[in-house]
Amino acid sequence: MIADESQKRAPLAAAMCAYRKDGALAFHTPGHKQGAGAHVLLRELVTETGLREEVSLMDELDDLHEPRGCLKDAQDLAAALYGADAAFFAVNGTTGAIHAMLLAALSPGDAVLVPRNAHRSVFGGLVLADARPIYIEPEVDEALGIAHGLSVEAVRDACSRHPEARALFLVSPTYYGVASDVRSIAEIVHEAGMTLLVDEAHGAHLAFFEELPEAAMAAGADLVAQSTHKLLGAMTQASLLLLRETRVEKERVQRAMRLLTTTSPNYLLMASLDIARLQMAEAGAAYLARAVGLARELRREINGIAGLFCFGEERMGGAGAFALDPLKITVTVTGLGLTGAEAARILRRAHKIEAELFDARNVLFLLTYADTEASAARLLAALRALAKDAADAGRTAQTAMLIQPPAGRAASRTVEKCASEVLLPAAPPLALMPREAFYRCAVCCPLHDAAGRIAAETIAFYPPGIPVICTGEVFTADVCRYMEAMRAAGLKVTGAADATLRTVRVID
Repeated sequence: MIADESQKRAPLAAAMCAYRKDGALAFHTPGHKQGAGAHVLLRELVTETGLREEVSLMDELDDLHEPRGCLKDAQDLAAALYGADAAFFAVNGTTGAIHAMLLAALSPGDAVLVPRNAHRSVFGGLVLADARPIYIEPEVDEALGIAHGLSVEAVRDACSRHPEARALFLVSPTYYGVASDVRSIAEIVHEAGMTLLVDEAHGAHLAFFEELPEAAMAAGADLVAQSTHKLLGAMTQASLLLLRETRVEKERVQRAMRLLTTTSPNYLLMASLDIARLQMAEAGAAYLARAVGLARELRREINGIAGLFCFGEERMGGAGAFALDPLKITVTVTGLGLTGAEAARILRRAHKIEAELFDARNVLFLLTYADTEASAARLLAALRALAKDAADAGRTAQTAMLIQPPAGRAASRTVEKCASEVLLPAAPPLALMPREAFYRCAVCCPLHDAAGRIAAETIAFYPPGIPVICTGEVFTADVCRYMEAMRAAGLKVTGAADATLRTVRVID
């Protein structure tokens, strides 16, 4: 339902169309000259209309660094729809929006409370802002091997113990769709005199349907970064940064965006943001109501398949797991004797189903406003076939061929054994600020000799995706033992230059 008549417009998209129709001969960038010189492959990739509107820097198309015309109008419409004081178009994805958020909210040397399972873009933002992280452990669902959000109690305790912190950085919802109690956390953070920064990359749709978790901006956040391309209709790389001006000045955010944003932003990306906002204003609630209905039915059907489990609202309400976005369909496959990697590989090769991600125990599928009964039914049929094949005695030859390595089932048992016997160690001490560590010379060191050395990289294992060590922290004996055990178990490692973990990078 349209919030007001002004939301019926897409001013940036309209300005680009008007420039195309005006017929001016192009003696300006880009080099393909509105498609005149485009290769046939580029013509197939981008429509003729798209190529003719892939222009920039004309007076009538405005300037993202100093928006006064159609871009300002488009951003103002986005801010109004999301209930923000200001909105900024980000063409470097949510990574760029997060970097700008940290630069705008912090000054060099400031302390910021950060969950250990924050996206790696946060660590880049800490380097740019020259900020000091104080890490908070998220809640972990041991049965699923999934890290959730921060509990209200953990936030209250951290704010009490670290009154020097300027801000709390919160991830909500998580990649798996689990939302924290953002409203309560906002009250605690603000009472402590801090700013609440929220990575809502996976929640750009929450504001448009009341049966979804509450959107962070509505819950009281000060700055919110959203991936408009992940679950809404913008093109990949197009995101939004939303601001409530009570604690952070708009001009400071604008300066950060100017610093980090290209002077040649792609207008097709920005127009897609404008159109995605229009689409949600026109019919977002109806689209999402359909998607949520499909997701609930799909979850119910999956839980009727022997060997599969799809968690839902029954696991919410606890610490760090306040609410669930039902559009995230996390399917635990260990009941089939499969790892998440094996199941995802079979689904892709045998059934032409591509998952969003997988970990040691789970495969994650996204439903969006674009899904239909047909697409949901196809996913369900593939999962039923996966379970049937896995249940066959000895596994079928086809399944065995699709699974590599063939020792996958044994690896799965090893993962479970390690998960139950080796606990994630406490966060190691911070020896160097992230920015200082970034600029220090680094060398490779055998993992078994790393204790006492300072990490020059951030390393995490899936599950649960929480960094074992972050850049600037000191390797402890417990950290080294844990990493050896996880390497032996064959868990997926991220962030390490040497994916085998025979060596790690340390400060020279």
